[in-house]
Amino acid sequence: MTLFILLGPTAVGKTALALKIAAQLGSPILNCDSRQLFRGMTIGTAAPTQEELAQAEHFFVGTLEPNEYYSAAQYEKDVLQLLQRLAPTHPNVLLSGGSMMYIDAVCQGIDDIPTIDSDVRSLLKERYAAEGLEPLLQELRLMDPEYYRIADLRNPKRIIHALEVCYTSGKPYTSFRTRSTKERPFRIVKIGLRRDRADLFERINRRVDEMMRLGLLDEVRSLRPLRHENALNTVGYKELFRVLDGEWTLEMAVERIKKNTRVYAKKQMTWFQHDQSIRWFHPDEEEAIMRFVEQNATR
Repeated sequence: MTLFILLGPTAVGKTALALKIAAQLGSPILNCDSRQLFRGMTIGTAAPTQEELAQAEHFFVGTLEPNEYYSAAQYEKDVLQLLQRLAPTHPNVLLSGGSMMYIDAVCQGIDDIPTIDSDVRSLLKERYAAEGLEPLLQELRLMDPEYYRIADLRNPKRIIHALEVCYTSGKPYTSFRTRSTKERPFRIVKIGLRRDRADLFERINRRVDEMMRLGLLDEVRSLRPLRHENALNTVGYKELFRVLDGEWTLEMAVERIKKNTRVYAKKQMTWFQHDQSIRWFHPDEEEAIMRFVEQNATR
């Protein structure tokens, strides 16, 4: 089996091309956008439309409730199990998305971190809501000073997860971070899409405007009771919650969504640039991409 991975920053143009590649390969599409897994977040995550979903079988789209816990490790397990089921009838499969850690989990594996105790998860979630991040940072510095030195100290998800591992296992989080690459029983072919930065940023700005036209504010309003769930700590949602709270004007929030999406796109490109196995194309190079797919497909 060959696993084709179509990747690139948000708004670069993956969805339309994924449908064409899937049609050529006779493959389903495995979503690799960590937020598109959740139900009720279709507009803000630019999830495939009903029309697009009808053009190819999709997996990992709208399969979870926003309050369900999910991780890159669970995604790795689920994808590998699905690929094993698909292998007898699908010599080529397409995975498409831009979630960097999820892609790496499928390609390289992820460290065997212990399953987190649900009581520990609830406790730390409640503490973060009540006390904020600073006390948790100080606790992490004591429990795992090595990780504290290298961690993104502004990322609550990473800090809380590290503490969850420390609490559950009684060991430092860094003791589980071996970063060894696991063998895979399939070939991996990565296709990267990139655009000129100005072009990409303009596409991001236009897409945010289109999301607002399609009713993103109403979608966010419907999810307001779940606002403290990790799934909703996401660009587009967290800004509009502040509008609903009366803290920001709608105009201010829309501009902040555009800015934060552009920042995220830059982080994606920085991450992907370190991967020498990616074959890069401009999305308009459709014929060249299709030739590359044909040349690398399993017969």
